[in-house]
Amino acid sequence: MEASTAVARLTPRAARFTLIASILGSSMVFIDGTVVNVALPAIQRDLGGGLAAQQWVVDAYLLTLGSLILVGGSLGDIFGEVRIFRLGVIAFGAASVLCAVAPDATTLIVFRGLQGIAGALLTPASLAVLTYTFSGHERGAAIGTWTAWSGISTVIGPLFGGFLLGVTSWRIIFVLNIPIALAAIAIVMTQMPRGSSGKTGVRVDLVGAALCAVGLGGIVAGFIEQPRLGWGNPVVPGGIAGGAVCLVAFVLYEKRTPMPMLPLRLFASRNFSITNLETFAVYGGLSALFFFLTLFMQQLTGYTPFRAGLATVPVTIILFLLSRYVGSLSMRFGPRWFMSTGPLLAGVSVVALVRLRVHFDYWTDLLPTMLGFAIGLALTVAPLTTTVLSDAGPSDAGIASGINNAVSRVAGLIAIAAVGIAAAGGTDHLSAHGFHRAMAIVAVLLAGGGVLGAVGLRNVPIDRS
Repeated sequence: MEASTAVARLTPRAARFTLIASILGSSMVFIDGTVVNVALPAIQRDLGGGLAAQQWVVDAYLLTLGSLILVGGSLGDIFGEVRIFRLGVIAFGAASVLCAVAPDATTLIVFRGLQGIAGALLTPASLAVLTYTFSGHERGAAIGTWTAWSGISTVIGPLFGGFLLGVTSWRIIFVLNIPIALAAIAIVMTQMPRGSSGKTGVRVDLVGAALCAVGLGGIVAGFIEQPRLGWGNPVVPGGIAGGAVCLVAFVLYEKRTPMPMLPLRLFASRNFSITNLETFAVYGGLSALFFFLTLFMQQLTGYTPFRAGLATVPVTIILFLLSRYVGSLSMRFGPRWFMSTGPLLAGVSVVALVRLRVHFDYWTDLLPTMLGFAIGLALTVAPLTTTVLSDAGPSDAGIASGINNAVSRVAGLIAIAAVGIAAAGGTDHLSAHGFHRAMAIVAVLLAGGGVLGAVGLRNVPIDRS
């Protein structure tokens, strides 16, 4: 029996604090998805490892986050979104402490995986809380605000992390999650609504979760280790082939099991399917762009961590200024124009990086690209999120947000691993030529997402008020 999906009736103050808590919690997840990028050279100097180890520090987090976020969305629907949100915040804070004290690279990779598990609980629940709390135009504005701050936290992480790395150890980037977690918990306990009571008679799809995690893990392991081991090592083709088999088995199992973590019925909606395909292309390009651009600036150009983070500030500013309004406008006029023009603009902008010199001038060589990319991203992310949630409906908000977040994390996971093969060029380090190849792939991914939006989306306004 499903719990009521009626929108919670809250005072303006309680609704405002609910939005703040949701942003604080999810921001930890998004910050830790990118802040590590600027810390990778420092982590390498302290703990050892080459490009493969750097990829694993990022991808261990994305692997567990991407493969288990569907379970997190289901748990929010089953046990209540506020309860799972609270559990996720606490677990993420605890895992962050473990990352801060990791004695070696292998241990750090394991603890990053634990962070991803906590993020898989936290992220879909934070969006489901907003869907439960707000309705109509206010929901679009709230999701736009959440999206803006999520995007800002994704981009501002390298800036703030780079500043801290200039004055202290890389370990501080994980310690900073503690006060954020405590603030979010305080709001949950004092201001948040109880949320829905969830669903009864539903079980967690553990078999599906295992097949998904093993499948993604095998493919990613093959891609990451290929430059070091070569295609002749059975670990590489075996991991990729075995992972693909597990993912096929995952889809077949989800089709047959009575209580899947991935309800394939949602993909019967054209807009839901196309939006998730576009998410895969756009977020794959986004993740690979920031991963390899940050390494390029620090390891080849000689940028400090802070300066590398500072280079992305225009993206932060534009996302902050535009996302809330774009989210509301897309609900009124439909998503197609935003979700086609945005990725195409971002992709065209990134083409300039294919010829970026090692000793470039920031103001003439990189800033125009960052501005064009940022405007394109701002036109895309809020309409994308709003379309997914609105198409699924309030009763499936948790699992719909879980699916979309899973797609975005899996996209980053696979893109960083697969594009890394082109970037490495058979070695265990990044070269200028390898970076240029990586940026060409990123541009194709972004532009491809725009083509999907233009051709595939049905332009259905959500809120005509």
